[in-house]
Amino acid sequence: MDLNILWFILVGVLYIGYFFLEGFDFGVGMLLPLIGKKDEERRAIINTIGPHWDGNEVWLVTAGGATFAAFPNWYATMFSGFYLGFFLLLLALIFRGVAFEFRSKLGSPKWRNTWDVLIGVASFLSAFLLGVVFTNVVRGVPIDGNQLYTGTFFTLLNPLSIVGGLAVVVVFLVHGANFLSLKLTDVMHERANKAAKALWISALGTAAIYLVWIVFSTDAFLAKGFVGMIAPLLAAVALVLSRVFMGMKKEGWAFTLSGLTIVFTVVSLFVALFPNVMVSSTSPEFSLTIYNASSSAYTLKVMTIVAVVMVPVVLAYQIWTYSVFKKRVKADAKTLHY
Repeated sequence: MDLNILWFILVGVLYIGYFFLEGFDFGVGMLLPLIGKKDEERRAIINTIGPHWDGNEVWLVTAGGATFAAFPNWYATMFSGFYLGFFLLLLALIFRGVAFEFRSKLGSPKWRNTWDVLIGVASFLSAFLLGVVFTNVVRGVPIDGNQLYTGTFFTLLNPLSIVGGLAVVVVFLVHGANFLSLKLTDVMHERANKAAKALWISALGTAAIYLVWIVFSTDAFLAKGFVGMIAPLLAAVALVLSRVFMGMKKEGWAFTLSGLTIVFTVVSLFVALFPNVMVSSTSPEFSLTIYNASSSAYTLKVMTIVAVVMVPVVLAYQIWTYSVFKKRVKADAKTLHY
């Protein structure tokens, strides 16, 4: 395996990690104003992701940095062409982080309710925009012979990408509800479990439409033959099994399988994309590949050495943080941290 392929896989792994971790994070944020009826209930919901949400976002920063270092032409074309979309994503992430920190600065119900709604809206926009971006990367966008994006922001808002954004939103909602049913107690636990079951129907329908549409609207999947369809089928199976375990009230398995739905979905997009990193709808000759968009062999070699040393350390640390904060959170004002 040459280093270009290795780094394509590593960038894919970083995005998979981000979508899995931030998936339940965004899902919890969107569910906050809906499941939490009282202030202490909403505080309990926030406390479930309090130790993790900012660490989860590091995966996106690392994925962007790895893309810039390993495939600078990919980074340049995508971040310049999708500039407005990424700017809106950045604003949503900023408002979301600020809302987490500011909501408890005052005891006013109106103050806290306003920030809670902002958390929900920012989480929705972040999830939706991520779906739009990755759908367009695989579907193809207008790129000329100089590797420049020639479309507009509204080129990105095509029907398929909008459905892709909505599919990401509803799957994240299910993933977040499963996480809350795993982390909350008593009535909040039951409320989260019911929400997961109700949202699952929308997730199944939207994801099915998205899967069929993207598979048959581009040659990327069918050109890979059976290999290109393995991950999408596994994603569908994982989503169905997640509902089975919801009914059995096995929250850990339900959460794992909704997470695997996200993992296999991102894997399927990267498998369909390979060996391209961005597909040109103008002409296949103008598509960016792992070779014409990559850094030098020496750069990839140095990056590989650093990754081999540091990635296991980072993974070990993040696993440790989740093990430390694995206990369930009770909606009790006396024990909650504000």
